[in-house]
Amino acid sequence: MVILEVESIVIVFCVLTALALVSGFLMLWKVPLALKKEQQLSFGKTVSIIIPARNEENRLPKLLKSLKEQSVYNIEIIVVDDDSKDQTVAIAKGYGAKVIQRASSEEDIGKSAACWRGAQKANGDWLLFLDADTCFENQFSLQHLLNTYQTVGGDGILSFQPYHKITHLYENMSAVFNIILMAGMNTFTPIGDKLKTAGSFGPCILCTSEEYFSVGGHKEIQGAIMDDLALGELFAKKDFPVRCYSGKETISFQMYPEGMKTLVEGWTKSFGTAAQSTHPIVTLMISSWISGSFFSMIALIGALSTTHYSLLVATSLLCILYLTQFYWLARRVGNFKFYALVFYPFQFLFFVGLFVWSLILTKVFHRVKWRGRNIEV
Repeated sequence: MVILEVESIVIVFCVLTALALVSGFLMLWKVPLALKKEQQLSFGKTVSIIIPARNEENRLPKLLKSLKEQSVYNIEIIVVDDDSKDQTVAIAKGYGAKVIQRASSEEDIGKSAACWRGAQKANGDWLLFLDADTCFENQFSLQHLLNTYQTVGGDGILSFQPYHKITHLYENMSAVFNIILMAGMNTFTPIGDKLKTAGSFGPCILCTSEEYFSVGGHKEIQGAIMDDLALGELFAKKDFPVRCYSGKETISFQMYPEGMKTLVEGWTKSFGTAAQSTHPIVTLMISSWISGSFFSMIALIGALSTTHYSLLVATSLLCILYLTQFYWLARRVGNFKFYALVFYPFQFLFFVGLFVWSLILTKVFHRVKWRGRNIEV
């Protein structure tokens, strides 16, 4: 009798895991990439690239070097220093970028304030906001990005989530976060843009100068922890389209190369706040997929306690399928390593633990820490 009850429970968890696999496919059903045309489309627009930077002496050179190699020449490069204590300013000047520093009379600090100051000094028809840790993949990457924006209408926001390139083992712990960050934008399911987008991807945002200032730009979202989501919502409220693309093969970044502490701080800062922007339907898909990581292992453990050979085979196959899907999804957002994802329940336990901690910091203490600053939420 006990064995039959265990088998019934195992079957239930098998069904739930199967549903989780379906959710995994649906939440990232179609992820668009930049248009791969090396020739410049005839749009005759000038582009100002605005890079907010705080203590980025180690990462900024890679971005500026990649910008110098681009096939597009009518660009203005602006680095906005956010009170850096290192050689960020000297490096930016060395690459010929226009450097803007905060005046003593200006009280606003942080990324949004830096973006706003850069936009005010920009001369381009189009504004491209880039995080300092991003890097273009090849000499035609910027051209591909601009061509894509022109092709979709040249209006609203076109944002790209850079492909996450890792070099350290611990960085594989970001795999689940990157997948869910992409899925949480609401736009990659089979029903596409029928769901309201959660906002825009922050590391790479392209828009027109005219529309940016008409909605109030980053000045209107001062104090927002997730400035990317807030800016996207700002544009959407004014009925401007907000489009989200994958940066794979176009633009990449290495999010937290400084160490595990920075990785924890970075994801803690963002996820508790970002979750509320995800549509309930997508939230259900994501929750189902995350639960599947635990359901599959529970089913396998339960099957091991029975003498039902076919049930053991079925649960083992489900675990293999889940691992395969996890790896496939992870490789869509970054160069994560298979060997680091094999024990996937630990990846998801880490995610759940950090997500709960993020909720506590943002909803209870109303404060998070990032880059040496305490940020009020």
